[in-house]
Amino acid sequence: MTVLLSGYIQWRASRLDRLHVRVETATAALDAALARRAAAVLELAAAPGLEPASAVLLADAAVRPRLAGDPGERELAESTVSRALRAVMEQPGFGAGLAAGGDPGGELPAAAEAAAKRVYLARRFYNDAVAATRAARADRLVRALRLAGSAPLPEFFEMDDEPPRPRD
Repeated sequence: MTVLLSGYIQWRASRLDRLHVRVETATAALDAALARRAAAVLELAAAPGLEPASAVLLADAAVRPRLAGDPGERELAESTVSRALRAVMEQPGFGAGLAAGGDPGGELPAAAEAAAKRVYLARRFYNDAVAATRAARADRLVRALRLAGSAPLPEFFEMDDEPPRPRD
């Protein structure tokens, strides 16, 4: 009986460790997706056919997450990027203005939209990993035996991540 109990405890501890590794991997993927989106938004902001007010709005929003201090401030800054991107790309005549400025194929908006979709997916994977880890850590046996060790409890990343839908 003790062998079965110790085997079960070992299995739970290794599962918890795998869940924490999954959260770390998802964190890295989310950070990479957010960085790629910021780069795509900055590239879009530098497009010659974009009106100056939209360019300033996008560039300012794309830089703010890098300057954020705590996670709550970063979530707010990343949400601002999403809202700014939607506000600019959903304007009537947005694609026509870029085409007149030298982007007839619409590659810059397509890259920004694809990067925004990857952020959406990466955040969902990250939050799913956090939910699974938190659920496993909430178990009485895990808490009683302190199987999580000194690992911090992962936090959800809440932000507005809806990708833009261009009108043109």
